Amino acid sequence: MIVKEMTSKDCADVLSRGHIAHLACAKDNRPYVVPIQYAFESPSLYGFSMPGQKIDWLRANPQVCVQVGEIKDNEEWRSVVVEGSYEELPDNPQWHDERIHAWSLLEKRANWWEPGALKPGTAVAGEKAIAPVFFTIHIDSITGRQSTARDS
Repeated sequence: MIVKEMTSKDCADVLSRGHIAHLACAKDNRPYVVPIQYAFESPSLYGFSMPGQKIDWLRANPQVCVQVGEIKDNEEWRSVVVEGSYEELPDNPQWHDERIHAWSLLEKRANWWEPGALKPGTAVAGEKAIAPVFFTIHIDSITGRQSTARDS
């Protein structure tokens, strides 16, 4: 197997093709990693979540790392790592256009709202609806590596 650095264009291509990533954040010197669905539009990633531990931790420390991978087999894969900062897109007039833009990018994929558990606007009978959280990750850096099988 040969491992090499990816170009910026190759990294952007992987981010554009993908929609599932691993989001890493930290609070009180403790790491936390969870899968998310995302949409990429340079220079940002967009995501959605219901309130919970991930959002609490992101609010406490907005510095994040996101990993996206493409795996063909043990010898052929690509991995892109994004470092950046989290920013919420609140449901208010100031952020309305950006929030709608995030929604429009995310909804291009089937079941884009999973693993957020509930599609925005739906609620379990008898329960109060919980407001979804849309967010952007402002990208500071993108790096990537890829491996290929050695020529036989």
